[in-house]
Amino acid sequence: MNKTMKKMSTLASAMLLTTAIGAAPSMAQEETFKVGVVAFLSGPVAGPFGIPARNAAELVIDAANEGTLPAPYNTPGIGGAQISTVVIDENSKQKNADFIKLVEKDGVDAIVGYASSGSCKAIAPEAEKLKTLTVFSICGTPQIFEEIVTEPQYLFRTLSHATMDNVGAARYVVETMGDVSTIGGINQNYAWGQDSWRDFSLSVAALKDSVTETETQFPKIFAGQYGSEISALLNAKPDVVHSSFWGGDLEALIIQGSGRGLFGRSQMVLTSSDTAIPRLGAQIPDGTIIGARGLNGPYAPETELAEWFKKAYFDRFGTEPVSPAYQMAQSILAIKAAADQSNSSDPDVIRGALAGLTFESMSGEVNMSLANGHQAITPTAYGTYKFDAASGKGTIENVRTYSAGCVNPPANVGSVDWIKGGFEGAVCE
Repeated sequence: MNKTMKKMSTLASAMLLTTAIGAAPSMAQEETFKVGVVAFLSGPVAGPFGIPARNAAELVIDAANEGTLPAPYNTPGIGGAQISTVVIDENSKQKNADFIKLVEKDGVDAIVGYASSGSCKAIAPEAEKLKTLTVFSICGTPQIFEEIVTEPQYLFRTLSHATMDNVGAARYVVETMGDVSTIGGINQNYAWGQDSWRDFSLSVAALKDSVTETETQFPKIFAGQYGSEISALLNAKPDVVHSSFWGGDLEALIIQGSGRGLFGRSQMVLTSSDTAIPRLGAQIPDGTIIGARGLNGPYAPETELAEWFKKAYFDRFGTEPVSPAYQMAQSILAIKAAADQSNSSDPDVIRGALAGLTFESMSGEVNMSLANGHQAITPTAYGTYKFDAASGKGTIENVRTYSAGCVNPPANVGSVDWIKGGFEGAVCE
């Protein structure tokens, strides 16, 4: 039974029941749109990643139900239906079983979330198999639509994939460090880390062919201790060290690497690191290159929607939102934008409207232009960290913003081919 038939059957049953007990038809249960929200609620990435994402989902869904989001999202609910949620922990060894339960037992209309690229690689085929509208919020490997699901129908990703992060990082390094000649890396040994280093190193080579690689380390994800890897990088002395570490691994690298002098010897480029700013503050060495996987956190635009989100999040949770919060909010707005455009809460209608959609988010404009309209492209930005002792807060200096067309491959071109081809078709404003 598809989603539309399910809703018609549920409504018909409710009307029959109210007639049988003599209740007025107006007392029938209000239509709802049930969303499964998946985030890390336990483990080493819960604090910096999962909890902010869960908080953002709660905030945006409550505001959507109340009709208090800024325009153009100030109509209540999703396609007129109130939103209800089922929240589950991504930190589970039964990821596929949890997904199936959301669909078959909990009866969700859509699923949003997932931070780990490993999770997304497992869930991507499941979403298509179970024919369930699924929006990946955070995970970044380009493999999702370039290798795993090449003709998506039900699966979407509403943020740019890792190629954007690493092309942007490479451009920033080459533009701001004219004398760079050697690069090294420390990245987690799974899809996200491997793809990130590949795209960064290839991009640097495409932009400046005189640069050579010295040392690359791929420790196990969530290892927590990086003494031997830091020693290897210290001995190799690359001009630049690239890392796509995130969550608890990122914080461990910052603390251990700065303590050992790595941040002083090499220019550190951390592509997914804004989450550490409110948590580590002065422990992040000045001059570290900071990425937020798009115009999130410190790079968010000064729009009504972005300002609303920042203030509402702070008022509710007592801290400023970081990139996972922006990304989760963006995935929910994508569904609402498609529902509002089609004036429907039917998941099949929504996914048809979402394919190829351009919509506004807290991070600026999102264009669903890759993977037949199922993969987003967005701008990104990089800058260098500076801790302000007077305010006790970290700030970002020397910011450079890169348009979506500058750091994302064009439609129907693979990431690696695009980079190796010298970024043909790139439009850098």
